[in-house]
Amino acid sequence: MTEAYDWTNRVGDIWASEWVRTDRSFAGLSRHLDAAVIAATSKDTRTIVDIGCGAGGTSLAIARAIRTAVPRARIVGIDLSSRLIEIARSRVPAEADSGRLVFTCGDVTAAIDDWAPVELYMSRHGVMFFADPVASFAALARAAAPGATLIFSCFADRAANRWATETTATGGDDDGASGAPVSTAPGPFAFADPGHVDAILTRAGWQTTSPHYVEFAYRAGEGPDPVADAVAYFRRIGPAASWIRDAPDDERAARIAHLVTACERYRVGDVVEFPAAAWIWTAHKPVAPCESTTS
Repeated sequence: MTEAYDWTNRVGDIWASEWVRTDRSFAGLSRHLDAAVIAATSKDTRTIVDIGCGAGGTSLAIARAIRTAVPRARIVGIDLSSRLIEIARSRVPAEADSGRLVFTCGDVTAAIDDWAPVELYMSRHGVMFFADPVASFAALARAAAPGATLIFSCFADRAANRWATETTATGGDDDGASGAPVSTAPGPFAFADPGHVDAILTRAGWQTTSPHYVEFAYRAGEGPDPVADAVAYFRRIGPAASWIRDAPDDERAARIAHLVTACERYRVGDVVEFPAAAWIWTAHKPVAPCESTTS
């Protein structure tokens, strides 16, 4: 389980130090998510909020893509990690319009009223860590404009994500032992079950559509020694990191060797890519009879 405290401290700091490799690992998914977000914008879109924006990759990509077609849009990236926000701010191009791309540190559910009304929410794997997802999505709905759109990605079944199942001997289960029940506690696979997610969004006041299933290559390593690169990455990010870190002294070497073998299995030339899969969700805030989506 990953809590807000973790993202404001150790976990957030690790992701900040690894933002280049994490952006690389999601590149195969990001193009699908970005395309969905771009398609949901219009010339009248004013405010877009990136939930759990991390180092700003999605915000920056959307800002570049809609700069001309949606000239009045403001993109606001919000994340719990101050270090990730610092990196995101440092990546904003010098020629960017003042106020068009904003990054702020905080809990999105507490900060969202400052940016209301929001026409479009987006998130690349940033919503599976809500402690109370129904309450959090309901807060987002209250700050949304009538007819607003919510688009986010989340990991699909653990079995379809080999980077999680094959890098540890336990299969990477959040709950420890292999075969443990799928957990919906905050964490990378909390939203793997579409029925569970649909129920959350519906209870929170969103109208859902069927999610889009995306298979992609999770690039863990590249370069002259991609296996070493992938091993170094997984020792910082993902289930193998804690599995190795928490190992008894006499087992640590064997666990590292297991990780090396897993990465070697998925090496092709100068890259290490694991099969991965995600859901891309799209939902809308209903328009009441007395409301309008135009100002």
